[in-house]
Amino acid sequence: MPVEFIGYVGNANGSETIRATGKALDLNYIEALAKVQESGGFDRVLLAFSSTSPESILVGQHVTSVTRNLNVMIAHRPGFTAPTIAARQLATLDHISGGRVGVHIITGGNDVELAQDGDHLTKDERYARTSEYLDIVRQEWTSAEPFDYDGRYYKVDKGFGGIKPVQQNGIPVYFGGASDAALQVAGKHADIYALWGETHAQVKELLQRVREAAAPYGRSPRFSLSLRPILAETEDAAWAKANTILEKAKALIDAGRVRDANNQRFNQIGGRNPANEGSKRLLAAAEQGTVLDKRLWTGIAGLTGAQGNTTSLVGTPDQVAEAFLDYYDLGITTFLIRGFDPIEDAFHYGRDLLPRVRELVAQRDRAAKQAHAAE
Repeated sequence: MPVEFIGYVGNANGSETIRATGKALDLNYIEALAKVQESGGFDRVLLAFSSTSPESILVGQHVTSVTRNLNVMIAHRPGFTAPTIAARQLATLDHISGGRVGVHIITGGNDVELAQDGDHLTKDERYARTSEYLDIVRQEWTSAEPFDYDGRYYKVDKGFGGIKPVQQNGIPVYFGGASDAALQVAGKHADIYALWGETHAQVKELLQRVREAAAPYGRSPRFSLSLRPILAETEDAAWAKANTILEKAKALIDAGRVRDANNQRFNQIGGRNPANEGSKRLLAAAEQGTVLDKRLWTGIAGLTGAQGNTTSLVGTPDQVAEAFLDYYDLGITTFLIRGFDPIEDAFHYGRDLLPRVRELVAQRDRAAKQAHAAE
């Protein structure tokens, strides 16, 4: 199966190692980063969301307007827009963009942040609401007749989506969350289940749990893994680069000006008691060591309290491509990657990494077909 590569477009330049200017929305930066990734062969880009950030669907419209083929993966938090309206917003953008929309459902695990938008439900309640939300969204996208819905959180009378997604198979739904409540929703609704860059053992365990949750619905989701590759011409140079990244991140934390994982607002980070299960899993990996498996580096995850996508594969492009193939063999067919220097790293990924991974996957698939034909 071909691999999908997802990049990242933040609303303004900044990362764990780059002090942000404080500008909430930099359209020139967004356009430049989107175009670099489109020319580099990325399939789509993630547009993040937080309780204080610019609105992700509108940013997605801008990204699709300044690119020709790049798909978007719009992070969207259920519960703040009526699901009927959100379904039509996404379907409308799918038409405007020529079928380039995907949605990443983020229920949210941080009670403090969610309270900024006026949401005071418990975590389990939020996931239950998300399931109802997606029930309605999918009916808006697919139902040929008006439908009724009577749930705990939503009641819809004669709902109907007058505009359907232009994509033949509908808008792909990406979904993340590793708690038991999250996996119940993922099993029912996720087309692609997204997890952060964990160890091989952790990935095997979580993929099995997702498959078991999806089985009662007769569904077989694909899987996405998020990583922060660090590349250099030699392995020693790559590890030296990782150490430099770590020192820069420490300096920003010490200055109290480091960005949070969504690159949207300033926070002093480094807490060791995250509320969400994904961060807990990354911290559990970091406690096993700084370098795990072949070249999974947990330095930034350990430093920042695993605030989001913070683990890296470190090495030469060939070495990192081979490490990606190990995850592919575990069942990962989508990789979400972004760098600590967003534009420069995106350029190098497109030039040096993506073609290598795709060729390795093609070789692996050809060998598998030949072996199957010989049986």
